[in-house]
Amino acid sequence: MNYPNSIKKKPQKNEISYSNRGMDLEEELNISNEYYREIDKAYIYKKPTPIGVANVSYNMRGKVIEKGYFKEQSTLDYNGLYRGKYIEFEAKVTQNRTSFPLANIHEHQIKHIRNILRHQGIVFLIININNFVYLLKGSDFIDFIDTNERKSIPYPFFKEKGYLIKYGYRPTLDYLKIVDEIYF
Repeated sequence: MNYPNSIKKKPQKNEISYSNRGMDLEEELNISNEYYREIDKAYIYKKPTPIGVANVSYNMRGKVIEKGYFKEQSTLDYNGLYRGKYIEFEAKVTQNRTSFPLANIHEHQIKHIRNILRHQGIVFLIININNFVYLLKGSDFIDFIDTNERKSIPYPFFKEKGYLIKYGYRPTLDYLKIVDEIYF
């Protein structure tokens, strides 16, 4: 944290850092997906963000991208195949303790979720809120958007409609256990 006069607070030994919470969730999901591939259970991958290169320079190590741009809007974070079905999901972390801001999901992503549902694919969100990780079905997410004027999903909605993903050893986040329960 930056304090006035450039005095910085030194982290305490037991203090938790929340600076890369979103990256932590993605890393946990990447490890879980790697495990699923190792045991030949599912083939689900993190989608790369489509980036175009505008300027490149060269140094002793090779090419260095100096300037880039997003080629197109990306859809959801992960996609692949599981038990013969197309699967796609978005992973998000919120610092808000009482609700999940809908501004975290872009309009083109909502449209994409609707399209996956229309074509009978499996689509959902994995949301880390209050240090709990929930799987929220795409249909419940869309139903909430269509029937509410709110700009956020209240935390009790996750407790009612979401499925708690428990942490484990291998995989770290066994979200496919929940996918089995609700989709198969």
